[in-house]
Amino acid sequence: MGLVIAVSGLPAAGKGEFAAILASHGIPVRSMGDMVRAEVKALGVEELPHVFGEVAAKMRADHGEDVLAQRLTSAVDELLLENPIVLIEGLRGTAEREVFANHWSNDFIVVAVSASKDLRFQRVVSRARSEDGSLSDLERRDARETGWGLDVIISEADQIFSNEAGLDELETSVTAWLKSL
Repeated sequence: MGLVIAVSGLPAAGKGEFAAILASHGIPVRSMGDMVRAEVKALGVEELPHVFGEVAAKMRADHGEDVLAQRLTSAVDELLLENPIVLIEGLRGTAEREVFANHWSNDFIVVAVSASKDLRFQRVVSRARSEDGSLSDLERRDARETGWGLDVIISEADQIFSNEAGLDELETSVTAWLKSL
């Protein structure tokens, strides 16, 4: 059995950048956010900032707080057959973490990426994703995801990476950490 890493963090903290760094080292990545984006697309609803959160909340309400983790576990198991490490990008809820921890036990770790709200909002503005929006949209996303237990996941992470100084510093620290695994 290989190692499963789940990366967590508030919106625009740098989870995607962390995933890109691991991908550049040949580690396959599965994104929980991509699962929500695919659901929005399948529903055919307009991709507005509030829609993604509403769809994610409805999925959790209809199918359980751990719905995304339950749907993702077998795909990650398949990847582990040929890869020593697999990354799950976008862990946001304690129910999801519990599914993964129970499934992979000691072969599962959580990392978090942190950045200040001001810096995260600057990133939101520059990346212009359909799920992004105004500062108040970011604050609502923070509150919703914190309600799922994101703050607990971040505080209890096995490793926390600061993403305040830029991508070069993040890449240096993540690469050094990867080599230590």
